Amino acid sequence: MDVTTPTSGPWLIVGLGNPGPEYAMNRHNVGFMVADLLAERIGGKFKRAGNAQAQVLEGRIGPAGPANRRVILAKPMSFMNLSGGPVNALKDFYKVPVANIVAVHDELDIDYGTLRLKLGGGDNGHNGLKSMTKAMGADYHRVRFGIGRPPGRMQVADFVLKDFSSAERKELDYFVDRAADAVECLVTEGLERAQSAYNS
Repeated sequence: MDVTTPTSGPWLIVGLGNPGPEYAMNRHNVGFMVADLLAERIGGKFKRAGNAQAQVLEGRIGPAGPANRRVILAKPMSFMNLSGGPVNALKDFYKVPVANIVAVHDELDIDYGTLRLKLGGGDNGHNGLKSMTKAMGADYHRVRFGIGRPPGRMQVADFVLKDFSSAERKELDYFVDRAADAVECLVTEGLERAQSAYNS
């Protein structure tokens, strides 16, 4: 099977972040922001998913016809470094192939607002990805949302757990919207098409 094209079965789209209002606007929570926008587009609300320690929303993405996909949006409520457990539980419950899982997450080594889509690979020190890979292997899709490197001597942990700056917030809605578009393109048209359209 060509892993760059959508496979059969549902898709599990996971926005990575930390639960709680104090983290809501952190750079580390951009995955939650994208998931919230996708939920808004679908027209539903997240609800707690039983024992999976996650909030989920089931719906469909894409135009009517063959490209229309059943999706499960998820936000793990376990804190970032334990994301793998809830995601793996949802994968098993909904019978989602690993290749049909998309993690949306912040990425330090990419300029702010830049997107990169890929399948598989390392975690690059990202604790959410590290936990997911430990739970189910690395062969899932990633939508990497650039947040840039910390300024000066600021520690990485401090940087990712700070809110986006006022200058960054001026463009944040646009970049989150574009990331949501990229997720939809990946799910409905495949990785190669989405990379061509959104990798920059």
